[in-house]
This record gives sequence, C-alpha cells and structure tokens, in this order.
Amino acid sequence: MALVLTEEQQMLRDAARGFLDEKAPVSALRKLRDANDETGFSRDLWKEMAEMGWAGILVGEDYGGADFGFVGAGVLAEEMGRTLTASPFLSTSILAATALQKLGGEAQRQEHLPKISTGEAVFALAVDEARKHGPQKTAMKAEKHGNGFKLSGDKTFVADGQVADNIIVAARTAGAPGDAEGITLFLIDAAAKGISRERTVMVDSRGAARLKFDGVDATGDDVLGEVDGGLASLEGVLNAGRAGLAAEMSGAAQAAFTMTMDYLKERKQFGIEIGSFQALQHRAAHLYSEIELMKSVTLKALQDLDEHYGMAGIICSLAKAKAGEVAKLASQEAVQMHGGIGMTDEFDIGFYMKRIRVAQEMFGDAAFHADRLAAMRGY
Repeated sequence: MALVLTEEQQMLRDAARGFLDEKAPVSALRKLRDANDETGFSRDLWKEMAEMGWAGILVGEDYGGADFGFVGAGVLAEEMGRTLTASPFLSTSILAATALQKLGGEAQRQEHLPKISTGEAVFALAVDEARKHGPQKTAMKAEKHGNGFKLSGDKTFVADGQVADNIIVAARTAGAPGDAEGITLFLIDAAAKGISRERTVMVDSRGAARLKFDGVDATGDDVLGEVDGGLASLEGVLNAGRAGLAAEMSGAAQAAFTMTMDYLKERKQFGIEIGSFQALQHRAAHLYSEIELMKSVTLKALQDLDEHYGMAGIICSLAKAKAGEVAKLASQEAVQMHGGIGMTDEFDIGFYMKRIRVAQEMFGDAAFHADRLAAMRGY
C-alpha cells in the first residue's frame, strides 16, 4: 500500500488542523498547567471532539462510532501532537476502543462502546508497575475467589487514571512475573471498592495516576479476552497505542521543526539572519530527513494495524522507537537553535520537549523496542 493518505483522510486532517488551531492551541495546555487542573484536559473540548466523531474514530458504526480505522485515528493523533492537545483520546479512543472491539464480548461492547463514541466515558489502561515499561513483568495478582477473582497490586504511570470511569487492568492469574503466560485483562469500574487513586503530576502537564488495588472483586464477565492468555491480547492493544503515540510525536516534531525554521528566518545576528549560517542549515536538513522517515514508518504502522492487525507488532515497535528518537532530536534541536529563549517557560518550545519525553517513555522507549524487535527476529 502506498504511503499516502486517501482523499477522505486528507479531509479529516485538514478539518482537524483547523479545529485544533482554533480551539486547542498550546496556550490551552499552558492554561491547564498554570491552573494545576486535576482533570488534565478540558471536558468541554472533549465533548466537542466527540460530537465531531473523533472519540469514536475506531468504534464500529453499529455502536455509534465513525469506524474510520487506525490511519484515521493516527491522523487525529498527529494533529493533536502539533498543538499538544490534552485529551483522553489515546487512553479511551485508541486503547480502550481497540481492547473492546478486538477482545470484548458483545455485552461489553454494547455497554461501553456507545459511551466512548459520545465522549460520555473515560477509560484508562493500567499495565506498568515499575519505572520502565514491561508488560511481561506484571506481578499484580488476580486470585480466584468463588466464581470470580480478587485483584491486588499497584499500577503506575496510568494515563488519565485519575479521572477514568473504567480501568482496563492487566493482572496475573497464573505463573510468575516474567512469564509470557498467565496474564489476564480485566475491565473494572473505577469506583469499585478497594481501588485507590493518587494523581501523578506529570512534567508534560497531562493527567496520570498511581492505582492501588486491594482485593477488588472481578467476575468472569469482567474478563477481556482469554484467562491466562492476555499477554498476546494486551500486546495488540499496546501496538495500537504505540502507533498512536508515534503519530502524536510525529505531529509534535513537525510543529517544533516549523517553529524553529520560522525563528531561523527571523532572528538576526550581526545584522544577518541566522538561517543563512551553514552549520544551522546542515542541522535543519538532517532533521528534516529524519522527520520524513518518521512520518513514513508511522503511517506504515497504522496501515498495518488496519490491514494485518495481528501481525503489526514489528512495524509498530519500529515506528514507536523511530518516532521517539526523532521527536526527541527535534525538540532538542529546537530548544538549542532558539538559543536563550528556548530555555524559558514563556516560549512554547519547551512544552514540546516535555510532552515528547513523556510520550517517548510510554509503552516502551527505543531500547525496549530494539530488544523486542530482536526477540521477534529470534536473536
């Protein structure tokens, strides 16, 4: 498949860019940060996005969604990355919608997917338990209790976990941390007895939480996918999130690059535009080339999720690793080429660096995905 957007996808991109430039510029994120907003996003803005069909971009039409596919979701994520739009799009519209569509039973889909499409419900995916991403290291216990389970353990770095209405959580029903088998996914009401939430103040001004499960009841109806076989299912959901994050970082990198090029054309030193300096031109040309590569591999990952969902793991890892490294380079070069003002809070470029560094770590950094790719290739 050619690495280009269809006419419909281009129209979606153009509509999203116009809407976000007007309704969700970087100044909106700054306002959330300055207000220490506990929600981490504007619910009014999210409602507007839902009315435009964005919240249900991956949800089937039978459940009120737009069913526009992963490329469509990536188009929106990329445009949100350009303006650093804070929303539960990743946690709810990509991760939760993917999990429910691919793994949920009909009753679960009927109950939750319409609420995702209307923006009524916010979901969170609770996977990691330590400093670094490692789904196979899941230690949280789901012990059998009567006809159900008791969930006990801690989760960290849970995006939108502080305000989520429902939590998709990975817990160990068999085996030991590090075992590929024995992990099960559960869909739990966030208000369930035994769940406590601690808001995490993130450097990128987004919302996240630490979650503690203390004997939380779960029934067989709360299971997503297979009991004990959840790692493979979880990896599919994470692949969707990784591709979505790659698209968001692509948008952020492109925006940072554009801001920097504009600055190089305006800033003068000794009466000469600094953009005429050959050293800066070389750095800009290198960064432009890397951004184009990042855009291509990210689009390929999204296309593979649409066409070959179960086989998209390798390209999604490649996209996440490449996007993380290139976006990090873009933000660092942007701050450096802006000189002294790049280090000030008054200038927006620092917000891009902070968001990119968080997104780079979420669901695995470049080192994690290099190891994952090697393991997939049998090394």
